[in-house]
Amino acid sequence: MIVHLIDGTYELFRHFYGLRRFTKGKDRPYGGVVGVLQGVLQMIESGDRYIGVATDHVIESFRNELWPGYKTGAGIERALLAQFHPLEEALAAMGVVVWPMVELEADDALASAAHIATRDRKVEKVAIWSPDKDLAQCVWDTRVVQIDGRRKIIRDALAIREKFGVDPPLIPDLLALVGDVADGYPGIPGIGARTAAQLLNRHGPIENFPADVLGEQRDLALLFKNLATLRTDAKLFKKVETLRWRGPTPAFSDWAKRMEAPRLLERCQKAASQ
Repeated sequence: MIVHLIDGTYELFRHFYGLRRFTKGKDRPYGGVVGVLQGVLQMIESGDRYIGVATDHVIESFRNELWPGYKTGAGIERALLAQFHPLEEALAAMGVVVWPMVELEADDALASAAHIATRDRKVEKVAIWSPDKDLAQCVWDTRVVQIDGRRKIIRDALAIREKFGVDPPLIPDLLALVGDVADGYPGIPGIGARTAAQLLNRHGPIENFPADVLGEQRDLALLFKNLATLRTDAKLFKKVETLRWRGPTPAFSDWAKRMEAPRLLERCQKAASQ
């Protein structure tokens, strides 16, 4: 059994802006949503039935209270933002398990789902579909891998070390030191990626650093590590069988009409009958 965990918010952004190349800037009301659904359906048609999609129901999370510069929904185009909630509803109508996150982020949901899934011995592999750097911390040997679908790259633990210079458990420490522009925290001045990796490989996590390494920046580094550490305790499901796709719900017929995508309904019904 392979469990596929998908970053729905990332996929929505990707399909929304990808579609613009063909529509000359004229946004379709559900264009991004249809793109995400098509991607998930392709997985289902290829035989993958254990799927969960995490979304940011809102962009802000508990991390905004910890660091004032943390990312917010400011600047997101209205046409894109308007598709956030329809994506969640359309996926659920298609019969796909969705986790809309409010206090936590979609990445926390993916980390939590991977943590729960790996406790089931029947699960051979967990695939996390997202290129986000912070999700590299979830990779475990070859059993939990990270997949960048756009670039068609699969990374196991060895590949994560090759890319970042540290093993997956030290990714939050690495991001704390070098910062994460996408999430809105700057890291520690004067410490680049190479230096950070050398320090972490020499001393281990930031908590183990000698006092003179970070000096007065230690507390700030630990704060950033807290921001970068994904939560794995979200109670999303108890049994992996919950993630099994069993076909579209009756509500998906209306959604297919609303999105002007009747072919999606036909493909769903055909996949469910196989």
